[in-house]
Amino acid sequence: MTKNDYTAEKIQVLEGLEPVRKRPGMYIGSTDTRGLHHCVYELVDNAIDEAMAGYCDTVIVTLNDEGSVSVEDNGRGIPVDIHPKKQRPALEIVLTTLHAGGKFGGDESGYKVSGGLHGVGSSVVNALSILMKAEVHRGGKIYTQEYKMGKPVADMKTGGKTDKTGTKITFTPDGTIFDTTQFYMDTLMTRFRQQAYLTRGVTVALMDDRKVRPPEDQMHPRLYRFKFEGGIFAYVRHLNESKESIGKPIWFEKDTEDGMVEIALQYTQAFQEHVVSFANNIHTAEGGHHLTGFKAALTRTINAYARSQSILKEKDDNLTADDVREGLTAVISVRLKEPQFEGQTKGKLGNAEMKTAVETVVNEKLSEYLEEHPNEAKEIIGKCTLAARARLAARAARDSVIRKGALDGLTLPGKLADCSSKDPSQCELFIVEGDSAGGSAKQGRNREFQAILPLRGKILNVEQARLDRMLANNEIKSLIIAMGIGIGEVKDLSRLRYDRIVIMTDADVDGAHIRTLLLTLFFRYFPELIEGGHLYIAQPPLYKLQKGKDARYVYDDAKKEELLKEWGITDVQEVSDDDEGGSEGEEGDEEVQEEAKEKKKTSSRVGIQRYKGLGEMNAEQLWDTTMDPDHRIMLQVIMDDAEKAEAVFSTLMGSEVPPRRKFIQTHAKAVKNLDI
Repeated sequence: MTKNDYTAEKIQVLEGLEPVRKRPGMYIGSTDTRGLHHCVYELVDNAIDEAMAGYCDTVIVTLNDEGSVSVEDNGRGIPVDIHPKKQRPALEIVLTTLHAGGKFGGDESGYKVSGGLHGVGSSVVNALSILMKAEVHRGGKIYTQEYKMGKPVADMKTGGKTDKTGTKITFTPDGTIFDTTQFYMDTLMTRFRQQAYLTRGVTVALMDDRKVRPPEDQMHPRLYRFKFEGGIFAYVRHLNESKESIGKPIWFEKDTEDGMVEIALQYTQAFQEHVVSFANNIHTAEGGHHLTGFKAALTRTINAYARSQSILKEKDDNLTADDVREGLTAVISVRLKEPQFEGQTKGKLGNAEMKTAVETVVNEKLSEYLEEHPNEAKEIIGKCTLAARARLAARAARDSVIRKGALDGLTLPGKLADCSSKDPSQCELFIVEGDSAGGSAKQGRNREFQAILPLRGKILNVEQARLDRMLANNEIKSLIIAMGIGIGEVKDLSRLRYDRIVIMTDADVDGAHIRTLLLTLFFRYFPELIEGGHLYIAQPPLYKLQKGKDARYVYDDAKKEELLKEWGITDVQEVSDDDEGGSEGEEGDEEVQEEAKEKKKTSSRVGIQRYKGLGEMNAEQLWDTTMDPDHRIMLQVIMDDAEKAEAVFSTLMGSEVPPRRKFIQTHAKAVKNLDI
C-alpha cells in the first residue's frame, strides 16, 4: 500500500463486541487455557459481587456435557426492564455492550463494592462464545435470551413462573478463538476455594456433569462445595497446613474512610514468605498499594515492639523487611468503592490511598496484638531476629562467592563447558545429571550456542535450608556463577548469560528427584526466570524402536504402542546396543548368534531399546533426539497458579511429613509407569 492509498476507507470501525473477537488477549489476557478459565472467573466474579452486596449466598458452576459451562447464583437477577436510553431490555444491554453494568454509579441500586471494574466481563464472555444463554429469575417470572458470538439470536422471552431469584449464564467457548476448550476441575477449584475463603458464609459449588472427563479430572469427585465461616483466618490456616506454624493465625479488620481492610497472618518455621493480596475479592497477583502498605507497616511495627521490649538494643540495626517476612504467610483483603486496576485481568491495585489505609490498620491492630499476646510476640520476634542473623551469614557467604569469582578473574566453574557465542539471547545452558551424560552432551552439542553444566549427585533441598547453607553447596554455587545473575540482594536479571536454561535429567526416579530439587531452587530463589519464560525441561526419548533399517525414537509408552500398531507388530523383541552390533568382543554360541541375525531380518519383529539414562545414548543420539533445536521436544516451565505451586513445594519438599504422606496416598493411583 502506497502513502496515497491510505484513505478514510482504510480506517476500520469495530462496532459492538467486534473488538473483543479481534483482540481477545486485551480483555482476558490470553487465548490459552488461562484465558479460557478466565471467562468462567468473570461470570463467577459477577455472582460474588452480588454476595458482597448481601443479596446472594450460593454460586453454582456446572461443567456441562456438551462443552459448555453454567454459572448460577441466587442473587437479585440481572434487571430485565427496558433501558430508558437504549430502549432495549437491560439484560440484553449488559450482555452485548462493553462498559455496561451496575458498577459505575455507586448508588443504592448498583454496587458499592465490586470486582468487575470495567463492566465488560459478561459481554466479553458472550463475544467469545459460539452460544450463550441467559436465564433470569426475577419478580416471579423467568426471562431468557440466547446469543451467538455476542449477538442476540432473538428478542428476550418471558415465560413461566418462579418463586426464586437469580441469574444463570451458560456459555460454550468458541474453538476458533481459544487454543483449547477443555476445562479442568483443579484449576477451577483453586479459584473457587479462594473466593469462598474471601467471602465468609457464601457457598461456591463446582459440579462436573461431563460424560467424558479429561484424565486429570477423573480422580476428582463430581461435586465440590466450598463454604468457610472462618473467612481468611481459615484461609491462612489452610495455606499453612503443610508447615510448622507459630501460634494461631492473627486476624483483624477495620472499616476506614477509604475502604474496608481485612488481614490474617501467621508465622511458620519455613524460610520462605507467602503473602497474597486481594482487592474486592480479585487476586492482585502483582500486588499494588495495599500490599506495599502492609509490608511497610509490618516492618515498622515489629521493629517498634522489639525496641520497646529491649529485644533490639540501641546498638543493634533494625530488622529489615526480609527479616520480618521470613516464614510469614499472610492474606490481605481490601474492599473499596472505586478500585483502579491495571488491565482487565486486574493484576495490580493502583489506588494510592489504600497504602495509607492498610498501614494505619496494621500499625494499630498488630501493635495491639503484640502487646496483648507477649508469649506469641516473643516467638515472632525470635523468628525475625534469627532470620537477621542468617541474613548476615548469607551475605558473608555470598560475598565469599563473589570475591572468589573476582580473585579468579571472574572465571566460570571448571566443570562448565561454555559456548562460544556472547549473545545471551542465542545461548542456552543444559544442566545435566552426572559426568556420563555430561560427556555425551559436551560431545554432541552445538558449541556455538549450547553450554553444558554437569551436576554431581543431588543438590541441596533449598526448601529446608537458608541462603547461607545453600551457598555452601558447590553444585548450587557453580550453577549461580554460571547463570551470572547473582542471588539475593545483588540479583541482577540483566546479567543472565543464557536465554534458555534447560534441565536435562534421566527418565528414572533419581532423575525425577534431581529435576524436582532444581525446580525447587528456581521457584524459591529465581522465580523471575520462570515468569520470564527462561526455564525448560528437556524431553529425551524413552525408547528406540527398530524394524529392519527403520529406526525411530518415541517419547512415551502411548507413542510406542501407536508405532507398533502402525508397523503391525504384536511380537516384540527387546534389544540393547550390543544386540545391534555396535560393540566389539561379543561372545556367545555362534549358532545362537546366527539365529538372532535371522530374527532381525524378519519384518514381523521389532527391536526396542529402553533408555533409562542419558548416559546410555551416544553423543550423536543425544543431539538428534534431545538437543537439536530442529527436532527436540522441550517443556517450558510456567507458573499458572503461584499459590498452588507454593502449596505443592511446601508439601513435597518441606520438613512436615504427614502432609507429604497424605499427598502421596491421595495421588498414588494417578502415577503410571513408575520406574524404581
